[in-house]
Formats: sequence, C-alpha cells, structure tokens
Amino acid sequence: MFGYVTINKPELKIKDFNRYRAYYCGLCRTLKDEYGRFGQMTLTYDMTFLIILLTSLYETKPEHDTERCIAHPLKKHDSLVNEITTYAADMNIALTYHHLLDDWEDEKSIAGIAGAKLVQRKYKKIAKQYERQIKVIVDSLNELKDCEQKNMTDLDQVARCFGNLMGEFFVYKQDEWEQTLREVGFYLGKFIYIIDAYEDLDKDLKNKSYNPLVEMSKQPDYEEQIRQILNLMMADCTRAFEKLPLIYEVEILRNILYAGVWCKYDKLRKERLEKANENKENNK
Repeated sequence: MFGYVTINKPELKIKDFNRYRAYYCGLCRTLKDEYGRFGQMTLTYDMTFLIILLTSLYETKPEHDTERCIAHPLKKHDSLVNEITTYAADMNIALTYHHLLDDWEDEKSIAGIAGAKLVQRKYKKIAKQYERQIKVIVDSLNELKDCEQKNMTDLDQVARCFGNLMGEFFVYKQDEWEQTLREVGFYLGKFIYIIDAYEDLDKDLKNKSYNPLVEMSKQPDYEEQIRQILNLMMADCTRAFEKLPLIYEVEILRNILYAGVWCKYDKLRKERLEKANENKENNK
C-alpha cells in the first residue's frame, strides 16, 4: 500500500533531488544495518517523506556519508542519516510485519509467515519501545479488517482506519506539534488508501476481492468523484502541513505534497480513461 508519496522529479531542482536521494539512501542503509537484506527490501518512498518532514521540523542535523551499494556498485553516493531515520526504519518494519501476518491469515501465504518470522524478534523490541504507535497500528489494522469482512462501502470510514494508523506514527514526539503532525499523517494516509484501492479495483473485481470502490465505480461520474475526494484529502493534508514552522528541505516537502503524490494517480487515471475509450470504440 506504499510507494505513492514520492517526488515529481522534473519539477525539483538538482540540488534538492540529490538531497532527497541521500535521505532515501540513508533509510536504505539503516534498514540493511538494523534488519539485514530483508529489511532493505521493505524500503519505501513514503518513509523518506516522513524522515525529511520530521528532520525539518525538529532541525535534527543528519550525518553525511558516501558509500557504494548493490544498487550503485561503481560509484559512491551520498547518504544522510539521523535518529529519525532509525525511527522511520522501525515503523517501516512494524508495518511490514503486520502486512506479512495479514498475508498469512488471509491467503495462507508461506512467504508471508516466513517473512514475519524473520523480523518477529526485532518487531517485539519495536513494540516495546513504541507502545503508543504500535497499539494504534494494531487497532487500526484490526478495524480495517473488520470493515473488509463486513464488505463496507463507506469509503470515508474505511479510509479513516489507515489514516489513523499513519497519523499516529507521524507523531514522533508528544509535544506542541503532535496534533498538526497527526493531521498531516491522517489525511495523507486516507489519500494513500484510496489511491491504492483505485489502482487495485480491476484486479479485485476479477478476483472477487474486497474493494470499497466497487459500488462507486458503477456510477457514471466515478472518475470525477475519486478526483474530488483525493483533492479534498490533500487540501486538508497540506493545510495542516503549512502550519508547521519548516525551513529546511521545505522545497522538497512541497514538491512531494503538491506534485509528487499525484504522479502515480495521474498515470493510473490516464490508463483507465484510455482503456475505457478503447472499449467504447470496440463495442461500436
């Protein structure tokens, strides 16, 4: 369900792109150092956004390093790491652990249970260290599962489960910025959930799997409804974001929230509309 919160590279300055990539590489390195190759495989752009946001808000200076890796074996590249990178890596593993357990429970996926066992011991350590965040993650995922089992079509209520989940782990510290950060994460989480459902709709219809958009997709103005809902989610997200006193890396963060998050959706929408027009032509 991740991979939607990324940059719009053509609209980003080269120096800002290099900074963004350095944060991304820093997360990759931390996942590898803390959780091995398996941890590295869970790397997401979404957590990179969280790192940059919290680093900017708390002005936590990252350590700079250069290194080679499997993805870049011939040339050293920059990486930026701080305590927030470790926090994001831990949250990433916690979400991955529950996702893998879900795969096992829903589909009896051997890969799911095997992967969960790989990180189970370290997950227990994360759960003990971040009791507040883990409780909300577990409660939100259980609520989401309940919605799916009831075949719930109330999109706002279903998306709210994932919004609550993301909103909680955006709260790095319980301080004066707690509520604002929770709002940013909450609306961004709802946005991600809805786009993910939008992307998976055809596959879910084919497999007769749960998707909260099934009924809405039968309406003639379905595409416009989705666009409006997503616009509302990001309007609320950016409204909260702009309340934060951010100076460092703010151009990267705005590029992501105002342009980058729409890249995948715009591509999916274009493909869906082209396919619909193609079907109309074939049915003439």
